[in-house]
Amino acid sequence: MTTYDDRASLTDLTTTVERVRRSMEAVIEGKPEVVRLSLTVLLAEGHLLIEDVPGVGKTMLAKALARSVDCSVRRIQFTPDLLPSDITGVSIYDQQRRDFEFKPGAIFAQVVIGDEINRASPKTQSALLESMEERQVTIDGHTYELPDPFMVVATQNPVEMEGTYPLPEAQRDRFMARVSIGYPSAEAELRMLDVHGGLSPLDDLQPVAHAHDIVKLIEAVRAVHVAEAVRRYAVQLVAATRTHPDLRLGASPRATLHLLRAAKASAALAGRDYCLPDDVQALVVPVLAHRLLPTAQAQLNRRTAEQVVREILHQTPVPTASGGADVQAAAYPAGQAYGGAQQPGARRP
Repeated sequence: MTTYDDRASLTDLTTTVERVRRSMEAVIEGKPEVVRLSLTVLLAEGHLLIEDVPGVGKTMLAKALARSVDCSVRRIQFTPDLLPSDITGVSIYDQQRRDFEFKPGAIFAQVVIGDEINRASPKTQSALLESMEERQVTIDGHTYELPDPFMVVATQNPVEMEGTYPLPEAQRDRFMARVSIGYPSAEAELRMLDVHGGLSPLDDLQPVAHAHDIVKLIEAVRAVHVAEAVRRYAVQLVAATRTHPDLRLGASPRATLHLLRAAKASAALAGRDYCLPDDVQALVVPVLAHRLLPTAQAQLNRRTAEQVVREILHQTPVPTASGGADVQAAAYPAGQAYGGAQQPGARRP
């Protein structure tokens, strides 16, 4: 049962998020769905991976989100010579105290922007694994908690470009969602020339929300109700990726959890305190596709993970209120996206 305080929190959520959205869209022209997904990931306590060709505004999107919220922000430029200690920090011996003193790295911020993350070696990328999953850093046997809220917004170039390393499966699985900005429309590009032709709009961007506001909104998202039928629907979608013949690696249980959290945040952004199947449908592709590995035959046939996920989405029955499922409204038709048996975790040859 939703209390009055819960409803007030949802009202505050929609008002605050609307301010942040308008602030970001003043910088990112013609990409409202990308802005909405980034806000969804923020409220779902996840991390966002932005993948696209250079020059389409990947770093601009990350900076716009960071500057719209009054949080501590650190930017890391990933390069081949970057060391793990540059990210996590290092213990330095203090001659006066005759003891080691910990110097925090760039990961100790509420919003961490990792620019061109796949230009660093896998050893350096692995420095993010503990912080992204457990929100802590362990150095020399000591564990240091990261601030709250904590979000990593990473950009990467397509793996076929020079000087890039593919992200390991464990690293990709820690990102809640992946988004591709794409080229703007002609009208949006004309507006961009007017707005960005002189000074950068980031120079005038001011925070429109505080960190403690975001923490309260995250708590409101946690209270969003998800019916058993919707939870089963999410589990069926993820389980289908583990048995699909075109995939040698399906989605993990962490992916199911991320999908559910993102769906709750999407429902809260719509002003609802309950989840619908269409909240899950809208986020299946950005949440699942980057975690999947197609088989060699599927790659030869030019089958992408996104195509497989959309196929699974169309083939999986959608729970409806008329069918006796415990949902509060009928779902939209499957496929309207936001943008042999196999053991879980097993790979196909």
